[in-house]
Amino acid sequence: MKDSIRKAHLASVTDRFVRGQMDRRSFLRAASILGLGAGALGMGLGRRPFYGISQASAQEQELKPSAEITKWLSDVGKPFAGTTLRLATESTPPSNAIATQLKQYFEEATGIKVEIEVLPLEQVLQKLTLDVASSLGTYDLYYIDQSWAASFSQDVFDPREQLKNADLAMPNYNIDDFLKPLVDGIAMYEDRMVGVPYDIPIFIMQYRKDVWDELKLPPPATLDDLLKASAAITDAKGPNMYGTSGQMKSGHYSLECDWTAWLWGHGGSIFGPDGKFTGNDEAGLAAMAYWDKLKATMPPGVDGWTWDGEGQSVGQGVAASMLSWGEFFPFFDDPKASKVSGLMEAMVPPKPAATLRTVEQTGFGEIPGVGHQGGSSLAVSKYSKSPDAAWIFMQWATSADTQALITVLGGGTGPTRTSVYDDPRVLANARVGAGTTRHLPVVRDTIANYMGSEPDLPAWAELSSDMIPVALGKYFAGQSGSAKESLDALKTQVDDLVAKG
Repeated sequence: MKDSIRKAHLASVTDRFVRGQMDRRSFLRAASILGLGAGALGMGLGRRPFYGISQASAQEQELKPSAEITKWLSDVGKPFAGTTLRLATESTPPSNAIATQLKQYFEEATGIKVEIEVLPLEQVLQKLTLDVASSLGTYDLYYIDQSWAASFSQDVFDPREQLKNADLAMPNYNIDDFLKPLVDGIAMYEDRMVGVPYDIPIFIMQYRKDVWDELKLPPPATLDDLLKASAAITDAKGPNMYGTSGQMKSGHYSLECDWTAWLWGHGGSIFGPDGKFTGNDEAGLAAMAYWDKLKATMPPGVDGWTWDGEGQSVGQGVAASMLSWGEFFPFFDDPKASKVSGLMEAMVPPKPAATLRTVEQTGFGEIPGVGHQGGSSLAVSKYSKSPDAAWIFMQWATSADTQALITVLGGGTGPTRTSVYDDPRVLANARVGAGTTRHLPVVRDTIANYMGSEPDLPAWAELSSDMIPVALGKYFAGQSGSAKESLDALKTQVDDLVAKG
């Protein structure tokens, strides 16, 4: 199939799905066939776990772009004054901070207007596919989920090439400052750099230190520590408080995210090097046995929760811990939104119960690690009518100075640049309160040393957002027999689907 025809088909099915003319399962299957890694739509079909739950907290700092950056914007932007740039993006902390608090500085300095549409992820994909298929250049910048990088790698400029234009290059932009695991895991497809890393949701350990201290429990440094502590807390404080929580809604992508963390943490993997499903092997069954015991320490409603329910259970004091998205932590510290402000502690994910498999021991580029990650890139569209102006905006939006402002104003989101973690403005916000950054050293360590990434294959959209979480949901509902019987049946389904290509 010619690439132009594939893009047209992809745009059509995405548009039909968003308009409600195609069901979710049919869309995922069609998207897979057309080569779109749409696994993240499992998130878009709900919403980002951190959507709007922690508002910016400027504190006493004067938070404005640096005078040097503003001077550069003023000089380089003059020829493009009067231009209007457009970006469609998911509601993420970076996008929200730029749209509501920061773009005014860019617009005042350059005379370039920026229109940012903040939309559910499936609508962002709809806008992107239609724009690419038509080549109209309605949008100048693309928000690209990591699972879309392969599909749109030829539709955006490689930022390394753009940097060669010295007339437009921001001083000290330093592309090597982006955290390498994120560049490799989010922004690279084959030899092309598909934008630069824009945001990074990732699993970290978050727990109630006051409860742990009261019961004299060791911090959950290992999976065994977490299980024992969770059981002890549930025994001591249930039914008012449970030891830990989860995002275990049947058929939802969130359940797949939890599964991979436990699976990888027990030395397992989704696929072997031959491309066959291995989630039902000895390590996979050990993970399920562990998960069964851990679930017994969770609140009764966990079977119906995605990340929102999980986060709320901790924020409202119903559960004492969770291994989940780090961007919840600033919400927990917000006294207006949660009952646990100042009581939570962040740690790197618990140490695995068995040696992690290497990438060579898995399939489709799967990277085992308890710190399950998501993420996105920002790129300039090749169809933009104003690519130079868009490149100026993109450099500003992803520069170290702007990332520091986003991190503080945007609710403690995890920076994608190394230097931002050490920025004085970010460090100054490492105190209890809304939008705290006191968890970010843990996020940085997790990205560098404990990050796990899902496999990359066409069928992954359907597997991650439908087949696997449906099978797991049936198991926990007692509808599919033992763990071995359930996973053996899942293996047959997965291998059949992957074999179809």
